[in-house]
Amino acid sequence: MTRRATQQRTYSAYQWHILAGLIAGFLLRLYFLRAQTHIQGDSLVYGDLATNMLKHHIYGLTEAANIRSTLIRLPGYPLLLAACFAAFGVGNYVAVLWFQLLLDLVTCCLVAALARRLMGQRAGLAALWLAMLCPFTANYIAAPLTETSAVVCAALAFYSLERWAARVREAAPLNAWLWPLALSLAFAALLRPDRLLLAFAVLSAMAWLAWNFRGGRRRAVLQTCIVALAIALPLAIWGARNWRVFHVLQPLAPKSANDPGEFVNHGFDRWYRTWAIDFKSTDDVYWSYDGSPLALTDLPGRAFDSATQREETAAIFDSYNEAGAATPQIDAAFAALAAERVAAHPFRYYVELPVLRVFDMWLRPRTEMLPLPNDWWRWRAHPLASAGTAAYAALNLVYLILAALGLYKWRQQSWSDRRALAIALLAFVLMRSAMLLTLDNSEPRYTIDCYPIVILLAAFAFVTSRTIKAQHASYAARP
Repeated sequence: MTRRATQQRTYSAYQWHILAGLIAGFLLRLYFLRAQTHIQGDSLVYGDLATNMLKHHIYGLTEAANIRSTLIRLPGYPLLLAACFAAFGVGNYVAVLWFQLLLDLVTCCLVAALARRLMGQRAGLAALWLAMLCPFTANYIAAPLTETSAVVCAALAFYSLERWAARVREAAPLNAWLWPLALSLAFAALLRPDRLLLAFAVLSAMAWLAWNFRGGRRRAVLQTCIVALAIALPLAIWGARNWRVFHVLQPLAPKSANDPGEFVNHGFDRWYRTWAIDFKSTDDVYWSYDGSPLALTDLPGRAFDSATQREETAAIFDSYNEAGAATPQIDAAFAALAAERVAAHPFRYYVELPVLRVFDMWLRPRTEMLPLPNDWWRWRAHPLASAGTAAYAALNLVYLILAALGLYKWRQQSWSDRRALAIALLAFVLMRSAMLLTLDNSEPRYTIDCYPIVILLAAFAFVTSRTIKAQHASYAARP
């Protein structure tokens, strides 16, 4: 067999691998869309905002027969829903889910393409299959939430950054990759305030690369400024709208998701942070407060430092349940209890518990979108469900271990001559994890934005040194 025939046969096999991966990824997401759809809570809030924009040209929430202007959510995802509603009918969430399915397949292809450019064809195929068969990202297509959009923005941003850097390195006069890079970062910033960390990581890498490009420094610096302007402009428009409507300086969305003048339960939030670690507490207590009854049995033993504190907590719960809603007096009681607990154990409050919450978000079984128990460790109560949840936890751990191994291999290859890209990828993961230290509630979905990076690095674990040497020159250096 001639060399040309061998190459054609290899390329044909590669194409079949891609097609098989796409089919497998589509079927997995189709299962979640058909069997595990979640349209509730925040999904309905986003849908209400989109509907009111289309029907009444008001960015607001429906209350009884009135529409109240709001700023509790950034407009990125409601605008996406509004576009889907305009095309397929108002309230057609099924069309939104199908669109998200396609978006997530695009994410998989972007991660695979980036892996191929950095570490060769074998890495690209590994990334494709790891991404297509990853249930942790796939199950979010079945819920009208920002996660699927945020994940594709991250994948597109880092892929475009690598392509942009390659074009600038060649001193190309026109760098078309500037525009998808700007679009992905600007839209990510409009999804949630914490997605600005993606912009910070990428813009820092762009600035460093631009300054070190001897031949085209001025052009690269200008393009970096254009991307920064593309991110700042929509946020400035949003901030101007909020100033006009509410007379407050709010270019993002408030941490407590409250409109100006609304009461915020700061006392309860601080008390909750004195003991909360796991997602079960988020579901049972954090989300239930100010709307549903609270039960003392939902609290773990670490929520009390003494029998007296237990009695005080029970009394506050009784007052809350009797009132049927949060009040300033009840919040003040939670605040006093929290102050007592923080003063007694400051290290636990400021260091130990935040770190444990972040570990929980990274390592907990990613089953929050599935009909599986939150108390998965109680095997006697639901042995089969606990086994399934434990399997999800093991799979998540496998991805993370592979990512660590892939990171080591990539470092051994001098980052494929993409040091700035590597630093941007790692900086995004570290900054997002650091940001999670400041949150009250533990939710695994807050780390899902990092999963394109986890999958990318995990794919590198399947690449041998010989394969890297044979393929890196052919694929990593291509424009």
